[in-house]
Amino acid sequence: MDTFAKPQTARLEQLILRPALEADLPDLEWGGAYLHFRRVFRHTFELVLAGRAVIWLALLPAVGLVGQLFIQYSCDRRELADGKERAYLYSFRVKPEFRSQGIGSAMLDRVEADLRSRGYRIVTLTVARDNPRARALYERRGYRIVAADPGRWRYPDHLGVWHEVEEPAWRMEKVLEQTEISATSRAAGG
Repeated sequence: MDTFAKPQTARLEQLILRPALEADLPDLEWGGAYLHFRRVFRHTFELVLAGRAVIWLALLPAVGLVGQLFIQYSCDRRELADGKERAYLYSFRVKPEFRSQGIGSAMLDRVEADLRSRGYRIVTLTVARDNPRARALYERRGYRIVAADPGRWRYPDHLGVWHEVEEPAWRMEKVLEQTEISATSRAAGG
């Protein structure tokens, strides 16, 4: 059992978590697996440039991108993100061969700490009803189901063709414990 745990620990020690740069956008396509989301990634990066979102990356030396997570600070669905206290987490992926190694939890730790430092109190997300493994991770992390979500959305693929998606989901929330740093940051207007 120890020999199995050591490579995972070594990987976590090498893990780099950082916001995405424009040059990282092609890597979000995961070698073509998510090519159809190219325009979605570009649009999200435009939100990043406008200060309304952040794209977090998990990278391992000699491997590259192993995970991604998007945060939107405000959107037209105020129950997801209001730009003040509530932020929306979405497009959270860890490559299959790197799952169950603590990478997803490390990403959530970093993102939640960043949101606390910005004065956010609540993180919302939606998880597909047919994804019990992800739901279990979120529940272990303190997220609770607050509502059903029809999971209807649409996007233009890389060729500009619009697609309708219906993926019934659960809306989950986590109340972030506030630290002195985030309370100080909020009082200072940051």
